[in-house]
Amino acid sequence: MKLDLIIIGAGPGGYEMAAEAAHRGLQVGIVERDLMGGTCLNRGCIPTKALCRNAEVVNLVREASQWGLATGDVTFDYAPVFERKQAVVKQLRDGVEMLMSQPGITVIRGEAAFKDASTIVVNGEEYTADNIVIATGSAPRGLPITGADLAMTSDDILEMQELPASLCIVGGGVIGMEFAGVFSSFGVTVTVVEYCKEILPPFDKDVAKRLKTVLSKRGVKIITQAAVNGITRGDDGMLTVTFDLKGKPQQVTAARVLMSVGRQPVLPQGLDTVGVTVGRRGIEVDENMCTSVKGIYAIGDVNGICMLAHAASAQGMRALNHILGTVPDGIKLDVVPSAVFTVPELAMVGLTQEQCEQQQLDVTVGKSFFRSNGKAVAMNETDGLLKMIVDNQTRRIVGCHICGAHAADLIQEVVTAMNADLPIDVLARSIHGHPTLSEVVLTAARQFS
Repeated sequence: MKLDLIIIGAGPGGYEMAAEAAHRGLQVGIVERDLMGGTCLNRGCIPTKALCRNAEVVNLVREASQWGLATGDVTFDYAPVFERKQAVVKQLRDGVEMLMSQPGITVIRGEAAFKDASTIVVNGEEYTADNIVIATGSAPRGLPITGADLAMTSDDILEMQELPASLCIVGGGVIGMEFAGVFSSFGVTVTVVEYCKEILPPFDKDVAKRLKTVLSKRGVKIITQAAVNGITRGDDGMLTVTFDLKGKPQQVTAARVLMSVGRQPVLPQGLDTVGVTVGRRGIEVDENMCTSVKGIYAIGDVNGICMLAHAASAQGMRALNHILGTVPDGIKLDVVPSAVFTVPELAMVGLTQEQCEQQQLDVTVGKSFFRSNGKAVAMNETDGLLKMIVDNQTRRIVGCHICGAHAADLIQEVVTAMNADLPIDVLARSIHGHPTLSEVVLTAARQFS
C-alpha cells in the first residue's frame, strides 16, 4: 500500500501529527501494536493525573473541619478510585480512536518492522511512503541489581487493584514523587530511596527542597544519596531493599517495591537494516527530527531529547513542517514546560539557577511567595514559591520555577513570554486579575523593574 506518510506509534506525538497531516491533505498510515493513545494516555500522564485528583480530594476531606464541615468517620475504598481511573482513560482513548477515523488516515494494527528506508512490514503486509516517522515511545527502565524482577514498574502499579500496606519507591524523579504523594494520601506507608543529593534532579533545588519538606511532613520518608544494590523477598512475602547510604549499608522493608528510575526508548525492528543511528539516549535526530537516513524521522521519547507528551507533539509538528517545507515554523523546542503533579504542584521552564551559574550567565533571580497572595491565602494554599530568572543584558526570562497550587497552569504565562522573546517588563506592566494566583507571577516580574 502506497501512502504519503507513515507514522509508527499512536501516542500523542503520533496521533496528533497524523491528524494534522491529514488536515493538510496527506494520506497517512498510522501503525499501533497496542492501544491508541500510547503510554501517556494508557499507562502514564492521564491515569496518574486521575489518581492525583483523587489524592487531592482525599486530602481535602481530611481537612474538612477547616472548611466548616463535620465529616465524622471517613473510610477510603480504592476500588472506585481504580474504576474511575479506568473510565477516564477509556473515554479519552475512544476520543483518539474517533480522531483517527477521519478521512485521510489509515489505521494499521500490528507491529512494524523496516524492510528498507521507505517500506515497513506489518502482519506480512508491506506499506511504503517517502517519509516515515518513528514515534514508538519508551518503556520503564530498571536497575541492573539483584532481585530487580521483584519490583513493579509504573505500568504495574497503575494496574494494581488493591493497596499495599507499605511501598518503597526506588527513584525520586517525577514519576516516583507523583506516586509517593498519591499513595501516601491513600494511607500507604511510603519510603522513597533516591540516588542523587536531592529529589527531582532536573528541577531547581529550592523548589525540590520545598516539596521534600512538605511530603516529609505528610509522612513520606525520603532518603537521598542512597545507592540501591538489591531487592530480596522474605519468608513472610515482604520485600527488602538494600542500599548504601554514605558508605554504610541500610535497608527498607515494604510490601511492594516500585522501580522508578527513568525510561528507555522502544526501537522498532529493522533500524540496523536501514542504517538509522541510535545513540546513548535514543535515535539521533537533528533540529527537524530527521534521522541519519533521509526520509526517516523520530519524535518523542524514542529520540530521548525530552520525554514529555507535549514535547512529542511539538516535535511531530516540527517534523511535519519539515516534510511539507514550512520550516522555520516558530516552534521553540527548547522552551518546554515540565510539571510534577504532587500537592503542591511543581512546574519549571528554562534554566535553573544552578545551570545559570555553571554557564556563568549574567542573571538576576527574583522570588515571590504564595503566602503573600490573596487568592492562595483564601484557598488555604499558602505553601508555595516562584523563582524568576532574568538575563541582565537582554531582560529576557531564561527560567522560571514554581512550587505551589496550580503551578502547572501558572507556568504557561511564562512559557508564552519566553516563546515570544518578551522582556520581563511586559509581564511587569500587564494587568493581572485580582485576586488570582497569577499575581504570583506579577509580583516576581515587578522585582526586575
